[in-house]
Amino acid sequence: MVAAIDKAIRDREHLLVQAGTGTGKSLAYLTPSLLVDGPVVVSTATLALQNQLVEHDLPRLAAAVEPVLGRKPTFAVLKGRHHYLCVAKMEHADEEAPTDTLFDDAPPQRATQWLGEAGRLGKQIQRLQAWAEKTKTGDRDELDPGVDDTAWRQVSMPARDCVGAAKCPYGAECFAEASRARAREADIVVTNHSLLAVDMLAERHIVPPHKLLVIDEAHELADRVSAASQAELTPDAVERSARRARTLIPPAVAESLAEAADALTVGLADVPAGRITSGLPQPLRHALTLLESATRAALTAIGDVKSDDSDPVRKQQAKAAIGDLSDTSQRLLEEDAFDVAWVEKSDMGSGRRALVVAPLSVAGTLSQGLYADRTVVATSATLTLGGRFDTVARSLGLPVAASAPTPAAEAPSASGDGWTSLDVGSPFDYPKQGILYVAAHLPRPQMSGLPDAAGEELVKLVEALGGRTLGLFSSRKAATQAAELLRARTDLPILLQGEESLPILVRKFREQKESCLFGVMSLWQGVDVPGDSCQLVVIDRLPFPRPDEPLAAARSAAVDANGGSGFASVSVPIAAIRLAQGVGRLIRATGDKGVVAVLDSRLETARGYGAFLRKSLPPFWYTTRTDVAVGALQRLAGK
Repeated sequence: MVAAIDKAIRDREHLLVQAGTGTGKSLAYLTPSLLVDGPVVVSTATLALQNQLVEHDLPRLAAAVEPVLGRKPTFAVLKGRHHYLCVAKMEHADEEAPTDTLFDDAPPQRATQWLGEAGRLGKQIQRLQAWAEKTKTGDRDELDPGVDDTAWRQVSMPARDCVGAAKCPYGAECFAEASRARAREADIVVTNHSLLAVDMLAERHIVPPHKLLVIDEAHELADRVSAASQAELTPDAVERSARRARTLIPPAVAESLAEAADALTVGLADVPAGRITSGLPQPLRHALTLLESATRAALTAIGDVKSDDSDPVRKQQAKAAIGDLSDTSQRLLEEDAFDVAWVEKSDMGSGRRALVVAPLSVAGTLSQGLYADRTVVATSATLTLGGRFDTVARSLGLPVAASAPTPAAEAPSASGDGWTSLDVGSPFDYPKQGILYVAAHLPRPQMSGLPDAAGEELVKLVEALGGRTLGLFSSRKAATQAAELLRARTDLPILLQGEESLPILVRKFREQKESCLFGVMSLWQGVDVPGDSCQLVVIDRLPFPRPDEPLAAARSAAVDANGGSGFASVSVPIAAIRLAQGVGRLIRATGDKGVVAVLDSRLETARGYGAFLRKSLPPFWYTTRTDVAVGALQRLAGK
């Protein structure tokens, strides 16, 4: 991998590298990066990997190469502005607390609750003010103990609200600007996919200029770019923006914004949740037309932000908020064929509804914004699907020939389109360390939740091992049913996602050898429990996107409309990546052993995609025999 990256840098050719857990891929891409003239940017998807790089890998590597290079390489972390304390915002933190409508028409019980919330918020802001006087970086991650998101919003500044160092009265003291200055001087800059996506959409004005970009956890990048390109409208957002701008706009314009918020409330109530497929319904079109007109008038009234304004920071905040509403309403009214719009309803019982718009595909955005004027190395443990790189390459905006190359473990494969691919394999002996068991005798899953037959299979497997099970479920309902079943049928400690914070649950699962941890999609990646605390991973069903996932459904429909198979082109690749991530929770070290049990018979019986999905997984010893899986688990348990 080191040699392949070095060659890619010299040849200025992009590289896709699949490197499994335990290969040391971080050091493999950091080592040749130190020979690049100028800064190298490393982008990660998760905070855990970012911390691993800056707290462990980079300090060790810098110390090791200092005698060779004759100097100690430097590194810096670059995060979005909202991760840093804003000195200008601190001046008004107490005023920003959301107390203006706290008790309007509120029942006594709710008013008492609000008083408690306001008091807690006030204490957190006081602690932030004390921290602000001594912090050198203003980085939220250095605040221990931390504060909740509501408190942090009072003292941080999103990029869109920032007036810029030149116009801000506190520009010389800005923590975010200081972090950017450190990044410009560093040899290695560590950032995240979300900021990298924003940088691309902002024509690359945020991340320092560089010749090499390394994208770790690259399978996540397209989704992060989609999220950065997504926008939404809610009545609450319109009302908040109107309040923020009320001193800068005439009363008639403020009234127009209020009318638009009311119309949006009515429009969202009249339209069922889900994707909008036949043009904007009239109530929503009416609301958006009112909003577009009102925001245009508000922006004209606010005017330009100048350094000699009495409060340029607040003026910029108001203008940015109104500007976002204006841009989103215009975007929705245009009904571009390359956008997908839907009405989203909160599943938390709050009744909140939003009108959301997102791009149908970001491959074009990535193709135009990711690769120009730099070499890109994209790596992950899951870059091949069905044994090939072409599906992921397309999603990352790379050109793919009709007969894309099959990866080889020995040497990089040339695509002929400006990029090469390499699968470096794994240090793990998967056929000897693990078994992939598919319960092919179970009925094909139909309804949501955990079918009775699958529940019985789960109990049988867990009892054979005596716990030590990570259960990855397709829905919260199924996870809850599984937990209730195991609690009723066994005396094992059963940990259920949602009953405690995830870090606490994972720690308990690691420390309590007989425990089981059950949860949903956020457990499918990022959970690292090596050793004998996790020797059985159970997956209840193949993780295809739900039919009501608007983006996946729209992308699938677009492929169908062009004569292809949306299921094969969209749903199957999504399921393959998710399944590979989930299966990857089992073997985390060279001494690990265990069983992955998939309680969905389609992985064995489905023609076409069943074999494709299996080929996307590590090469475990494969069986469909229950007695073989149970016997292996009993041997692991010492029975």
